[in-house]
Amino acid sequence: MHIAEGFLPPAHAVAWGVASAPFVVHGVRTLTREVRKHPESTLLLGASGAFTFVLSALKLPSVTGSCSHPTGTGLGAILFRPPVMAVLGTITLLFQALLLAHGGLTTLGANVFSMAVVGPWVGYGVHRLLRRCDVPLMVAVFFGAFAADLSTYCVTSVQLALAFPDPGSGFLGALGKFGSVFAVTQIPLAVSEGLLTVLVMRLLVQSSKGELTRLGVLVTGGRTEAKATGTGAVA
Repeated sequence: MHIAEGFLPPAHAVAWGVASAPFVVHGVRTLTREVRKHPESTLLLGASGAFTFVLSALKLPSVTGSCSHPTGTGLGAILFRPPVMAVLGTITLLFQALLLAHGGLTTLGANVFSMAVVGPWVGYGVHRLLRRCDVPLMVAVFFGAFAADLSTYCVTSVQLALAFPDPGSGFLGALGKFGSVFAVTQIPLAVSEGLLTVLVMRLLVQSSKGELTRLGVLVTGGRTEAKATGTGAVA
């Protein structure tokens, strides 16, 4: 997913950086308020950031010889809402560009927009929609993480198609090619990330139930604990 250093034309790199900036600024303000009001959430914030860093640093071979990887942004988006993940995702991508040569500084804006902005919002939206439909928590967590991962690659496909349209079929032709290449490896990765996120959420429910209730992830009123946590729904 990480677009490599210098891969995008300068105008595209700048445009994606400008598009990402307001989300990151808003996220910094949201994160600052959260830490000031609830300093006890720092540990869970750090765990969310570490989860994103570790998963998105994994490189798995793609059918084209490039690499794909999970994103890890769904968990933090569900716990702390998407604005916070804009900050944690940006920090993750910056460190990976500087320390792991994963992505790049010139393409940071594009990578932030796909992985730290769109992915968390889509994942959070899917999770909230399913919860409003009274879907068990762990099922909603799975599909939220799945959607956050897959939507990131959909946006990356759009970014690459805009930068490198097909000579014959233009943007739509390039979008079909990039999208089909990513889909081969990314769909099973998104499923795997969803299952792993469910496992982590189960552990958090056991160890940080009070904090999850404060964050609104667990709803105790009007539901049995088994239904709220989705126990029995996902093996």
